[in-house]
Amino acid sequence: MSTLLELRMFAEHTLESAPADSRPLMESTIEHFGHLPRAVARLAESPETLGGFLRASALFEASTLDPLGREVVVMTIAVRNGCWVCIAGHTGRLRELNASSTLIAALRSADPLDDPRLEALRQFTLRVLATAGEVPQDELMAFVDAGFTTRNALEVVLGIGTYTMSTLANRLVRA
Repeated sequence: MSTLLELRMFAEHTLESAPADSRPLMESTIEHFGHLPRAVARLAESPETLGGFLRASALFEASTLDPLGREVVVMTIAVRNGCWVCIAGHTGRLRELNASSTLIAALRSADPLDDPRLEALRQFTLRVLATAGEVPQDELMAFVDAGFTTRNALEVVLGIGTYTMSTLANRLVRA
């Protein structure tokens, strides 16, 4: 019974049923993906949340972290937060980037990555989360020594903020 109630708690909006301010956001998502993802249909309940996520996501996508690096950050957060819809979606994105099945499996299981640079990124992401941003200087230096920049360190924070919002909202709406 509670499962049925949970499903009804957050509407899966269409363009017709969504709040007016969510409709243009939904339309742009459909243009981008070719369909309306269930998570977006449910997040549309709050135009502010949906718009905030989409804007933050676009900023993160425009960061100087390379696409594979961005996906390492996203998957690290998605796995940490148990957002299965995010894990599935970003597994697909990793496949589009021709990531190896070994890398994908390690990210999905929170195991160390074979690539030292990507593992440094994954570890740095986890340390930012664990320390609420107060990463010890030697660990920040290890991140930079792995080939990243201080700009990248701040971009990791942007990714964490963006995908923490996404994973928590997706879990809340049972996406």
